[in-house]
Amino acid sequence: MRRQGRHWRRSIALFLAVVGPGLITSNVDNDAGGITVYSVTGAQLGYALLWTMIPLTIALYVSEEMCARMGVVTGKGLSDLIREEFGFRSTFFVMLAGLAVDFSNTVAEFAGVAASMEIFGISKYISVPIAAIVVWVLVVRGTYRQVEKIFLVACVFYVSYVGSAFLAKPDWLLAAKQTFVPEIHMNTAYLLVLTGLIGTSVAPWQFFYLQAGYVEKKVGPKQYKHARMDVLVGSITCMAVVFFIIICTAATLNASGHTQINDAADAAKALVPLAGKWAGGLFAFGLLNASLFSASVLPLSTAHVICEGLGFEAGIDHKLSDAKMFYSLYTALIVAGAGVILIPKAPLLKILVLSQVANGIWLPFVMVLILLLVNRKDLMGEHVNGKFFNIVAWVISIALIVVTAALAYVTIFAPSGGG
Repeated sequence: MRRQGRHWRRSIALFLAVVGPGLITSNVDNDAGGITVYSVTGAQLGYALLWTMIPLTIALYVSEEMCARMGVVTGKGLSDLIREEFGFRSTFFVMLAGLAVDFSNTVAEFAGVAASMEIFGISKYISVPIAAIVVWVLVVRGTYRQVEKIFLVACVFYVSYVGSAFLAKPDWLLAAKQTFVPEIHMNTAYLLVLTGLIGTSVAPWQFFYLQAGYVEKKVGPKQYKHARMDVLVGSITCMAVVFFIIICTAATLNASGHTQINDAADAAKALVPLAGKWAGGLFAFGLLNASLFSASVLPLSTAHVICEGLGFEAGIDHKLSDAKMFYSLYTALIVAGAGVILIPKAPLLKILVLSQVANGIWLPFVMVLILLLVNRKDLMGEHVNGKFFNIVAWVISIALIVVTAALAYVTIFAPSGGG
């Protein structure tokens, strides 16, 4: 019994030493844009799409696990591997698409900061510059371990959405039923929201940041099972947050007929008269936390993509003087992203459209490269995909490619107000 207790304590200690990249990467996906999609899902369709939480959790885990495995086994970032195995032309395309997608998403994160703080009566001309400075100082002046601890704390703050959901007093029996019994409709509104929900669940930037995280943390093959558990826990907690956001907005906005909202800030404001100021305040705080969190990580992912692709030093543990390109890119993205929000009448909608289009082009390319790399015996050895995992991975990849392409198409060509 004593030996078994020691074994469990050792396993927990090893997991805690590895935990971080998987949990952080998955939860950053619940950014300002994602929260808007989840809020719209609940407001327009109620509990009807809760059944997607289980398949989306599987899709998130499978896609991220392959990158975690490559990082642990090879000790190299994804851009590094793409450059070495497929040449600079492929890498250049990855870098260009990554820059376009991540910049537009960074702008959206600062928009989330502005919107959430305006709910508390603070102007964007105050909140956005302060947020940009905080985000920059955190990464440039901190070590990887310090930054990771702060990011893990940010993950904990997503519990505010759980609080909002309980304060909304939902129909838990109906929510449970629709989580396990699919309710499928073939009308345009349902399919449009479904496409948006799936399209926001897996993003290409996640693969690069996740793999770089394990490399930077020096997690090796012996810790692979703990890295895999980290990804699993991250995938489950990420989709649990989505679950509670949908429940919160379904129980309040949809139930009261308030089905048309433009973004997550609208949802937070609408919650106040329906579920009380605490529910609205917690929802707005969750949006602020998610926006700050994502505004820190997305530029980091871009800096990793470009610096690894070009062979420059990359990573938070490098000193500013040793990784000038890495920190210069990070700084430029923060300054430009925050700066766009401060421009009066900034074309945020066009930037978000660009993000969707670039994401639709980028995702299939990256997914195929990942599957080709993870099945290379000379690269992965015994850690190549098994037959079952390969089937699941390809099915998920093809589904994500179709859905993301459809989302990009709808974003561009759907009539105003259709999405």
